[in-house]
Amino acid sequence: MGALPFLFTLIRSFTAARPRPSAALVRSTLLELAILTVHVLLYPTGIAQERRPPPLPPPAPAPSPSPAAPVERPEPPEVPGAPTGAVAARPPVLLLHGFIDNRSVFVLLRRSLRRHGWDEVWSLNYSLLTCDIRKAAAMLGRHVEEVCLSTGRERVDMVGHSLGGLVARYYVQRLGGDARVRTLVTLGTPHSGTLVAPLMTAHPLVRQMRPDSDVITELAGPAPHCTTQFIGFWSDLDQIMVPVKTARIDHPDLHARNVRVCGVGHLALPVHGEVATGIRQALTTEEPSAGAAGAASVA
Repeated sequence: MGALPFLFTLIRSFTAARPRPSAALVRSTLLELAILTVHVLLYPTGIAQERRPPPLPPPAPAPSPSPAAPVERPEPPEVPGAPTGAVAARPPVLLLHGFIDNRSVFVLLRRSLRRHGWDEVWSLNYSLLTCDIRKAAAMLGRHVEEVCLSTGRERVDMVGHSLGGLVARYYVQRLGGDARVRTLVTLGTPHSGTLVAPLMTAHPLVRQMRPDSDVITELAGPAPHCTTQFIGFWSDLDQIMVPVKTARIDHPDLHARNVRVCGVGHLALPVHGEVATGIRQALTTEEPSAGAAGAASVA
């Protein structure tokens, strides 16, 4: 989700009758407030959709060999994503933001990926007027096709924060997106639905993120042929995910691995350095590991 649900949750956490918060929760909340302040300042820079390069031109036809020249055997065609020398070519990475947010949330993560060798990193916006996860997922599919056409690649990787991860999962699991998406990393995504922000349930997207929504029920259904690898990062101090384990991906048909993050709040997940390290490691994992569990502490 975005800043507005976080503010509702913050007010609730300080007004509800509960025991004195732990030091870790206080530190996490202060960090969330600092990140929120910076993000509000950066928000205008991410309103416009990122420009993508034009599609690659078709390859020029090979010249016909002269009769006197020896015939050279052609080199095997290059397979997108196949290793080149000692380093495997990395698929493009698409970053998808959360509720009432935009691509500016990924400024640090995008810089981290580029610094560590990812040359093709794209941040995608979906409209603030979007009221249906299904429609957002279909729009995401069109974006993916444009990126593949522009880069000449067959598959991409994705990182989705909060609602963005749910949109990406719907595209992969329900709209055939697994043919295009090799790995999907989600950060604080309500895979089983969240009970946070009851005052905002008038918004259709918030209702679709509730545990009893039709979208959550669809995603819990069978997906026997889905080939995408899923990695779900969930935090023990994520106050937007209620309960926190709803950000885990628990589905018998999916190749999923869950990574626990300690001491980090919801807004910090896309900007925290240790989480960025975990994302880079997830994107360099070649083979999915069904049912595997992972843990990471970034306290």
